[in-house]
Amino acid sequence: MSILVTGASGTVGSNIIQRLASSGAEVKALVRTPGKTALPSGVTEVVGDMASTASMRAALSSARTLFLLNAVVPDEVTQALTTLNLAREAGIERIVYLSVIHADVYANVPHFTGKHTVERMMESLDMPATILRPAYFMQNDEQVRSVIEGYGVYPMPIGNAGVRMVDVRDIADIAAAELLRRHHAVDALPGRTLELAGPEALTGEAAASIWSAALHRPIAYGGDGLDGFEQQLQAYGPDWLAYDMRLMMARIQQHGMHPRDGAAEILEQILGRPLRSYRDFVVETLASGHASAGH
Repeated sequence: MSILVTGASGTVGSNIIQRLASSGAEVKALVRTPGKTALPSGVTEVVGDMASTASMRAALSSARTLFLLNAVVPDEVTQALTTLNLAREAGIERIVYLSVIHADVYANVPHFTGKHTVERMMESLDMPATILRPAYFMQNDEQVRSVIEGYGVYPMPIGNAGVRMVDVRDIADIAAAELLRRHHAVDALPGRTLELAGPEALTGEAAASIWSAALHRPIAYGGDGLDGFEQQLQAYGPDWLAYDMRLMMARIQQHGMHPRDGAAEILEQILGRPLRSYRDFVVETLASGHASAGH
């Protein structure tokens, strides 16, 4: 029986696949387009789409353990709930689900409330799962590196309430550890929720200062304005998604992204090392010479 990883071609999923590949477990990667995703040796490609019940029923039929990650799409909740119902039908009792921090607090943000709905389904049906609730991905800021370097401005309007950004590689390490822990357990393990956040709370000014130090020149914070942020996102994707992201940023400015006390210690115990810092992420990103996608 295998570990089935959904979202295998994305930033988080591909990192998890890499970590599981050397574990000795049978690993299957769900992809929508055959042959498009480069997979590590020993990982089996499974073609399917969470919008297709038939393909998901087939993909789940030989799985013991499921990593569930949904893209932010209009029917995200339907896809997730359908997949979980099919997993129940297949007898899968080992699940790791990628939610989002403050899913229950950011009630007006569509993709947050959607993920909270999925959490509530698993809780109400007593489905044994690890719910991972990550904060803002550090890797999101790779997408604005050209703006930072070209215009001397850190443009993400994260405000002053503080955001404990988390490195995608830490998310993947913890997700893989939880998948293997559940996969190899004799019996289904009790549910748990882990808030995945980095070691420090960052403001917009603090993030800009870190880029300034790394680039050895002044980088200014672009401010808290959301109109321009939404307009920029509309240039690269659908307007409903741009508005969803605007609502998220408004809540970040109001509430911040802070895990419960003791969260970092729990994560570092799982990792066996310190969490990656934003400063280290920025230095590595500049050293890499290129940008890549994030959440």
